[in-house]
Amino acid sequence: MERLLEQWEEDEEPLEPDELPEHLRPQAPIDLSKLDVNNPEEMVRESKKGRTVMAFVQVAGSPSRADAETVTKIWQSSLWNNHIQAERYMIEDARAIFMFKDGAQAWKAKDFLVEQDNCESVTIESKKYPGKGAKEDAKEEL
Repeated sequence: MERLLEQWEEDEEPLEPDELPEHLRPQAPIDLSKLDVNNPEEMVRESKKGRTVMAFVQVAGSPSRADAETVTKIWQSSLWNNHIQAERYMIEDARAIFMFKDGAQAWKAKDFLVEQDNCESVTIESKKYPGKGAKEDAKEEL
């Protein structure tokens, strides 16, 4: 069977880079001359361009799952209206994952989300950003 598979794939042309699975695609080159090396967030954002990134979003207060879903749905629509494509998945009653196919968009979305009154926090790449809805003591520890 293995020899048959090898013969089958023998004459196939290699896939184009955009057809490859994400983990096999070549990384886009990063122009370090345009980056501010004193801004690590900008460097991470540029390194995630074209890669999938997930942001964990916590809704402030103790909303029901339906309320949190409604709020996050509105946020997702607002992001889409601003040409930031994000898929949204509820993982807890007041917590959702926003998945971005282009990781650089995650930080633009974070800037929008933390300004929302009922956003407690946004976590991207293990870094937590407090939202407007965060309690004061939580903002201070971040």
